[in-house]
Amino acid sequence: MSALNNLLIPAVLFFALGVITRLIKSDLRLPPDLAKMLSIYLLMAIGLHGGYELGRADLGAAFNAVAWAIALGFTLPLMGYGLLMLTRRVDRMNAAAIAAHYGSVSAGTFLTAIAYLDNAGIAYEAYPLIMLAVMESPAIVVGLLLASWSRQRLAVQDGGVASIDNGPANGQWRSLLHEAMTNGSVVLLIGSMAIGAISAPASMEKLFPFIDEIFMGVLCLFLFEMGMEAARRLREFRRVGAVLVAFGLVMPLVGGVIGIAVGHWALGLGIGGTTLVAVLGASASYIAVPPAMRLAVPEANPSFYLTLALGITFPFNVVIGIPLYHHLAVLVIN
Repeated sequence: MSALNNLLIPAVLFFALGVITRLIKSDLRLPPDLAKMLSIYLLMAIGLHGGYELGRADLGAAFNAVAWAIALGFTLPLMGYGLLMLTRRVDRMNAAAIAAHYGSVSAGTFLTAIAYLDNAGIAYEAYPLIMLAVMESPAIVVGLLLASWSRQRLAVQDGGVASIDNGPANGQWRSLLHEAMTNGSVVLLIGSMAIGAISAPASMEKLFPFIDEIFMGVLCLFLFEMGMEAARRLREFRRVGAVLVAFGLVMPLVGGVIGIAVGHWALGLGIGGTTLVAVLGASASYIAVPPAMRLAVPEANPSFYLTLALGITFPFNVVIGIPLYHHLAVLVIN
């Protein structure tokens, strides 16, 4: 089946419909809380499914996947920060906030990749689901630390006179780190995985209609909403600038290649699992990280990191990136 045919699946087409709906200025709007409800269901469903598979998986391999997820969560934002600083067009605070988004993950992109693999009949391991739950918090922590370090450097450059009160006080760092580690999406994913792993198989089988049969329909609604939101962000390209647009296209490719290397050589996964790890490395968070950065790094411009993550990288991964990472995984493994 060609890559074009794999893209012609309802989930991706509903994303395109959401973009078109916004661009033609239709009056169609979804209820404000619907996207949040859909996100909760999707996270719960993949958590339960992943936990069920984890309960039957080798524990040593699972711990190995967690270790590599943490490594990616810390390494990718540092690489992103370095690339942004090399451009000499982005200040340190904006670079720290943007880098945190690209070290974290996008559940929407991951779910679209699952739909792509299911449509192509490609099997995949459960370990990337574990990595999805783990990779949110490390990137947020790295972003906070980069922002703190940048403030100190700016203060030194100003002769030690500059105030660093624009960010959280020292006594607030513990609270911010706690918030990063206990983010709602992380808690829901890990909690659902734990429930799926320890529940009796007979009890889990009764949940399969809930987590499997209606999953794709909910995903279509979710991506339709994301398509409308992405189209709204597309109009902010002028405020982002060509250099940041290029970063939003190049960084996913860098992360995707690293993900393929980790999935194949470090974890020994098959084509499907390696593709999912590549998607994790290539995606950028647009749900968990923005609130944390808005609170912790008020100096950064939200239109920069929101437009990059949701208006550039998310559509790129959905339309071009996922088939590309799958093709690269096939080339590497075969």
